[in-house]
Amino acid sequence: MSDDSTTSPFRSERTARDEAPQYVLPLVVRIERDAPPARTDALETAARAVLVMLSDGRALGDGEWAQVVREWQDARIRKVVRRARGAEWRRAEALDGITVTGKAAEVRVFPPVPLDGWPKELAKLQVSGTDLDDPEPPADADPSAPVIWLNPGLDMSAGKAMAQVGHGAQLAWWELSEEERTAWRDAGFPLTVRTADPARWPELTASGLPLVRDAGFTEIAPGSCTVVADHPALR
Repeated sequence: MSDDSTTSPFRSERTARDEAPQYVLPLVVRIERDAPPARTDALETAARAVLVMLSDGRALGDGEWAQVVREWQDARIRKVVRRARGAEWRRAEALDGITVTGKAAEVRVFPPVPLDGWPKELAKLQVSGTDLDDPEPPADADPSAPVIWLNPGLDMSAGKAMAQVGHGAQLAWWELSEEERTAWRDAGFPLTVRTADPARWPELTASGLPLVRDAGFTEIAPGSCTVVADHPALR
């Protein structure tokens, strides 16, 4: 359902970040055959899962995940979204990680792993072949809350879009002060994910807000602008 991508900016030449050991942040979305989550719910839950992991005490300071999180962030910020159901999901839940729930969506995020060092329970999970839909159009975004805007001109699978909105949430997190981060975390990381109006997309990409450019490993062309993270504190 998705593959890895990298955060901004895309460069054709290799940089020090490319030479560093490469890690990936695994996310697993629960998709039961008879009860798949709505697409927007899954996207918003994935974005919040990334924020929950970044703010978890285990990922900070001398926490047990802190070193691998630093090494992951020092290289390309890769994320991979896989899907699971039934026994697959139960095996994923048994691994060290955090499950974040939305309206109905469940996404489990794990500490970063080497590109070629996935736990076997996660390596077996499918990446592609399933997509998600919204039964009803999502309501308009609340402009007073953080909004992650999707590029209206790109056709991305649900998993690819989940990775991209996770990137956008992470870039916004990096831009905030400690006080702003604490306030967002204490509020439960409220956010919405919406597809931008095509007429407004050029304005968003030129706004100076955090912008994700994809590395082009899967689905879309290298350098494509995928999301803009619009947090009120950054306007």
